[in-house]
Amino acid sequence: MPPARMHPSTTALLVIDIQDRLLPTIHARDPMIASVRGLMQGCTLLEMPVILTEQYVRGLGHTCEAVSQALPARAPVFEKMAFSALSPEVLSTLRAARCTTLIVCGIEAHVCVLQTVLDCCANGLQSFHATDAISAGQPDQIEPAFRRMERAGSIPTGAISALYELMHSCEHPAFKRMLPIAKDILASRSSV
Repeated sequence: MPPARMHPSTTALLVIDIQDRLLPTIHARDPMIASVRGLMQGCTLLEMPVILTEQYVRGLGHTCEAVSQALPARAPVFEKMAFSALSPEVLSTLRAARCTTLIVCGIEAHVCVLQTVLDCCANGLQSFHATDAISAGQPDQIEPAFRRMERAGSIPTGAISALYELMHSCEHPAFKRMLPIAKDILASRSSV
């Protein structure tokens, strides 16, 4: 079987629960948010579906402004109570868009992101978990969650790597407009 690849026509971005009340305790939150924003901007540039979820909004608030500002105008936002973001509504949205591949990012790595990835694998979706766009309040829980995702069939990637894979070539029409997005992601690393 050939290795899994991402392609803009069959891939969507799922942004999980980057909410105001969760953020204060999140490990390395600023570079994580920069990677999430970069993925959102890049996927929007490539005209890919971007889906956002919010866990228990009444208790945890809405998505932080830095992320919500990067959300495309018509992107669906789903509130959820289950930890997995792969609700019947999200799954239906993905199927309607003919997406078989999902880039997953957000918080928290060992709870909502992990359970989403496990559900993706169980539902026949190839998931790529963007390791630099995922975090948690307990840093020691992140790597075990990544290992479990990988064992379930998800493929680790980074935000910049994913965006370049989606373009496939420097001749892609979006390449020059993607460069500042990649530079912003890199700049967030140097400020840590």
